[in-house]
Amino acid sequence: MSKDRVRDEFLELARISSVSKREGNVAKRLTAILEAMGASVQVDDAGDKVGSDTGNLVAHFPGTAPDVAPFLLCGHMDTVPPADHVRPVVDGDVIRTDGTSVLGGDDKSGIVSILEMIRLLGERRIAHGPIDVLFTICEELGLLGAKHFDVGRLRARTGLILDCDGVHELITRAPAANRLHIIVHGLEAHAGLAPEQGISAVQVAAEAIAAMRLGRVDAATTANVGRIEGGLASNIIPNRVVVRGETRSLTLEALERQTRHMLECFETAASRHSVTVAGTTHVARVEARVERDYEPLAVADDTRIVRLVRGAAGRLTTSFRTRATGAASDANVFGGRGLEVANLGCGMRQIHTVNEWVDVNDIVATTELLVETVRLHAAGTYTA
Repeated sequence: MSKDRVRDEFLELARISSVSKREGNVAKRLTAILEAMGASVQVDDAGDKVGSDTGNLVAHFPGTAPDVAPFLLCGHMDTVPPADHVRPVVDGDVIRTDGTSVLGGDDKSGIVSILEMIRLLGERRIAHGPIDVLFTICEELGLLGAKHFDVGRLRARTGLILDCDGVHELITRAPAANRLHIIVHGLEAHAGLAPEQGISAVQVAAEAIAAMRLGRVDAATTANVGRIEGGLASNIIPNRVVVRGETRSLTLEALERQTRHMLECFETAASRHSVTVAGTTHVARVEARVERDYEPLAVADDTRIVRLVRGAAGRLTTSFRTRATGAASDANVFGGRGLEVANLGCGMRQIHTVNEWVDVNDIVATTELLVETVRLHAAGTYTA
């Protein structure tokens, strides 16, 4: 494998800004690369549905071995901001940011591993079955590209998503999540002349949030309040506040328990606030909407995909482990739609920060593991 080729392709893709909903330029480049490799490439209509300038890319590569089931490889094209002007800094084998943007290793390290693996299958003349490559949009906005993708476009029903930190690690357990949209209704009043005639929606929300279990709730569960919006002016008692939060858990029981707890905190806080003005009693109230954002990922250690990757790592005589994560990926969506998929670590580090970095050696190691996994898939010689 050419480490220089891996490094150069990563740098090229990293320099193409592809913040969520603006993945069009990187999609054009990836289309050209995939077609030059011999794939047929399609773009779906997910971009129209979510407001992106492109849709998901689906590439189909023919197999070179008979009677082998298709295999899926998936990554996402979008990055979090800030990433309008990405200026990678190369320090030996390490590539990092200049401190003004994210690097985009999440998920361009995964994309580069997939592209390099396809090349190596041909260069090494490794027999393989048909390969489906899927590059999604708007993963960072809540797995939107995957949610709006028709899995009927895929031939494969087994495969790997490459979208996690670490190397030679397979994410087989990831949380389900609930999104909470809360509107707290109070009563407006002049803050200087008659504050006792108002009910502060900000105060109600603050009391509710202060009573919540947030952050790391337990080993399997997290919760967060991420946005608070409301009020009109500093001299008006605010009559309306919108609060957005989430909770995630590896178990549905804990997820529902934490969701109920957060809602009860709002209801309890609201019940403590009432005021009578001109003979009419006003009571703070809460409107709550809970939406399931995604289902959990739960892949047993004895499934084919886990045995394949474990067998590949064994043939490479490298370390390997399965583990859980607190973050979701497209694997959550596709696993919930009946595909047997897990999320393979691909070397990204300190993601979602301006300190993000990758080591080219980690991308190379991930690529070698992919090559061996696809080879074993075709040969049918993996072990439990």
